Amino acid sequence: MKAEDFWLEYTDARGEVHGGPVEVMWPTRFEAAGQVRAFPSYRGQRNFSGWYWATTCSELVGYESWVELGHLMRLDAEPDVLAVASQPFRLSWRCGGRGRRIKHTPDYFVRRRDGTAVVLDVRPDKRIEPEDAVKFAATAAACTRVGWGYERVGVLGPVSVANLRWLSGYRHPRVPGTGRRRSAGGIQRATGAAGGSSGGR
Repeated sequence: MKAEDFWLEYTDARGEVHGGPVEVMWPTRFEAAGQVRAFPSYRGQRNFSGWYWATTCSELVGYESWVELGHLMRLDAEPDVLAVASQPFRLSWRCGGRGRRIKHTPDYFVRRRDGTAVVLDVRPDKRIEPEDAVKFAATAAACTRVGWGYERVGVLGPVSVANLRWLSGYRHPRVPGTGRRRSAGGIQRATGAAGGSSGGR
């Protein structure tokens, strides 16, 4: 069934919730918004969540798994990325005129230096259930309506992740004489095709 009636909700920097049709809400600076939901924490949790210092926007950006952390480091290394926000908004829609709304919160909103935007969902190929695939497809359709890019990315290669983790330490402000321009090129050379994904966890 075709997704329709897209509705977007986000939390601003003051913690206030706003919502409206995606066609109305898209000009919002989601890279400056707060997380629309908190990361869960419970006994026996499989995923490891935390905060990464992103030199790109000089802020802590959240992640819910090692897979997300890998892509967060990759985005922080890309010269054309201006800012990254975690859990930027909640998207909901109806399918085929049904009353129940389906909801999905993308993992990241990426603002590029040319003003364009990309929405990311991070999920290993082997962990995508049919229901997840439907949500990803609907999110991609909503992004297309407002001119955003959309990517569902999987697991980065272990060598790329190791290089990104090692080199990202030199981008932190605690390291004197380093910065975005100096480290970005080195990270790109070390990781090669860092944007690739695989089906493993």
